[in-house]
Amino acid sequence: MKAISSKLPQVGTTIFTVMSALAHEHGAINLSQGFPNFPSPKVLNELVCQYMARGFNQYAPMAGVPLLRQRLASKAEALYGLAVDPDTEVAITAGATQAIFTAISAFVRPGDEVILLEPAYDSYRPSVEVNGGIAIAHDLKAPDYRPDWAAIKALITPRTRLIVINSPHNPSGTTLKAEDLQALSDITKDTDILVLSDEVYEHLVYDGKAHQSVLRFPELWQRSLAVYSFGKTFHNTGWKIGYCIAPEYLMSEFRKVHQFNVFSVNTPMQHALADYMEQADTYLSLPAFYQQKRDFFLDAISGSHLRPLPCEGTYFCTFDYSAISQEADTAFAKRMTQEYGVAAIPVSVFYSDGRDDKIIRLCFAKTEETLEQAGALLRKI
Repeated sequence: MKAISSKLPQVGTTIFTVMSALAHEHGAINLSQGFPNFPSPKVLNELVCQYMARGFNQYAPMAGVPLLRQRLASKAEALYGLAVDPDTEVAITAGATQAIFTAISAFVRPGDEVILLEPAYDSYRPSVEVNGGIAIAHDLKAPDYRPDWAAIKALITPRTRLIVINSPHNPSGTTLKAEDLQALSDITKDTDILVLSDEVYEHLVYDGKAHQSVLRFPELWQRSLAVYSFGKTFHNTGWKIGYCIAPEYLMSEFRKVHQFNVFSVNTPMQHALADYMEQADTYLSLPAFYQQKRDFFLDAISGSHLRPLPCEGTYFCTFDYSAISQEADTAFAKRMTQEYGVAAIPVSVFYSDGRDDKIIRLCFAKTEETLEQAGALLRKI
């Protein structure tokens, strides 16, 4: 049999799998992969079981359970002032990563260019490339990871199809400001460029700041697909349920791909989420909940030689380790796991060119006991 040419020849096992396996091998505290080690809300879990017992176990509507879509449309209007049509502008997906892949597949054709702001979540580039697109990187530089909109504008060509943004930003924990979204709106105005906005950490914004969504900006909204995650919001990443909000003319194309990708998503969980979200405090309380964890972790690590960078959102903190070592960040992260018992993610893996600023990412979506133990180990480095 002839060898098959890979569509993704540069893609191997992700660093998240590698570091989690290394943490398991060495009995290390796993602050690498982004998942909580505390349970999904008990009431939500019970609602899922109730709907399963009541027989809600067959296919859901392709676009999602109507009541859940209505809840999401109401949330978007309450938080961002946008009237969203739940029938034509919302789709429930099998996680945010599937929504991202579906959006890219729906609009990126061979030869189209997609601008990525790196460091970037690792699914963006492969999703572009497997669809024949060309990923164009704009580097965000430590410690503030601010986009240079003039430089981004200079990257735009007649082949530019899509710009992907992510705020709050994984891995840096920074957020886009209102002026950033306005700048993006200005540079895409009067073009055919679309925007894919990864907003999975929308409720994890700290210090009294408001999340700046593309849904807040009327001209930008008209060219945007915004992606969200129930798993990140409600501490159940293994459920793999997310959603996308987009104008009807974009959503109709999104759904064409979605229906032949997964068709529909877990039925009892959708009904349970619709009931659970009736009370807005289920998600509006999250900034204070996670800010307390961020502050607890930073206090636990205080006195170490790791220098924390600003964390405005997400459940990740980044740290400069250059006062400890000049070794490559991947080597340092592995040595941390093996010798000091705490697993981290090296930030260079989020850059396509492997840019290494001697920075690691740690996840603080953990119990206080775990964070305290990790802090004690990290202070020994």
